[in-house]
Amino acid sequence: MIDTTSAGRRQWNSRGEGTSRRARGLPRMAALACCALAAALAAPAWAQNVTLKASHQFPGGKGDVRDEMVQMIAREVAAAKVGLEIKVFPGSSLVKAQEQWKAMQTGQIDMTSFPLDYASGFHPQFGATLMPGLVKGHAHARRINDSAFMKDIKAIIEQGGVHVLADAWLAGAFGSKDKCIKRPEDAAGLKVRSAGSTFAQMWAGAGASIVSIPSSEVYNALQQGVAQATDTSTGSFVSFRLYEQLKCVTAPGDNALWFMYEPVLISKKSWDKLNDAQKKALTAASKKAEDYFEAESKKLDDDMVATYKKNNVEVVTLSDAEADAWRAVAQKTSYKAFAEKVPGGKELIEKALSVK
Repeated sequence: MIDTTSAGRRQWNSRGEGTSRRARGLPRMAALACCALAAALAAPAWAQNVTLKASHQFPGGKGDVRDEMVQMIAREVAAAKVGLEIKVFPGSSLVKAQEQWKAMQTGQIDMTSFPLDYASGFHPQFGATLMPGLVKGHAHARRINDSAFMKDIKAIIEQGGVHVLADAWLAGAFGSKDKCIKRPEDAAGLKVRSAGSTFAQMWAGAGASIVSIPSSEVYNALQQGVAQATDTSTGSFVSFRLYEQLKCVTAPGDNALWFMYEPVLISKKSWDKLNDAQKKALTAASKKAEDYFEAESKKLDDDMVATYKKNNVEVVTLSDAEADAWRAVAQKTSYKAFAEKVPGGKELIEKALSVK
């Protein structure tokens, strides 16, 4: 007789074999589990939410084009609805300016708008991206972006664990609290804040002493007499309100000596954890920000001139002869030291100079 209690209740299959309800349910449960796993694997990649921290040193929400590039990227990826959020920390509010490269390596931040020369202590080749007179104008900077020189620079960036999202070259100027700086001899005896080692070498060759601080600290240095003059980007001359401290500024004009590469970067670790949809959205947003910057870059120079004149600061430019005099100093100092001391430095400079 067959047991018909609840614990032992069975049914007969077609071969006359009895099975319990629990046993009969196992294949069904396994099938459901397989379906659930398949559904999870087939779920769209954008279901994964990722938050990136973007840091930079520039004033937030005050019209600085570098801040706007990062903010634009954040807005665009949010609008793409791919599960990607970028939180922006401007004004060195999360990481100090010169520590951002290392902060990307450690995972403290994911992204930055960054003057690449600030990382030349890690990779001395980056000093070429702030070499006096190497980039001659905004159109020339765009041609430089497509050159073998920049291919080499970006390869070093990648080797350092970082990926370029958007290119940006900013023109710069000189400014002084006491007098206009047009010829090398005008710098003799001055305490000059310089953006990087290559310009510092040129200033020193002209007889100046060097103050090494990021652009976000220049205002206080000028105010307190720690520095008497500075070089920095035209955007920073305005956004950091240096016109409140300076008597004269040497604008780029037709003989710009100062151009600096300040790209938007992301650590490769952060880039690699994004799915394809997120990478596509971030790439598209970064291209839009780069195009925006290109349209605004020359306007930054014009805005600096207008702002300084409005605030009664004298504005001058370099003549051809004055620019040549500065380049001669740079050739004997910055270029010479870079070619001799930086691995591959001579070849890098030659590649950059070959771009017409």
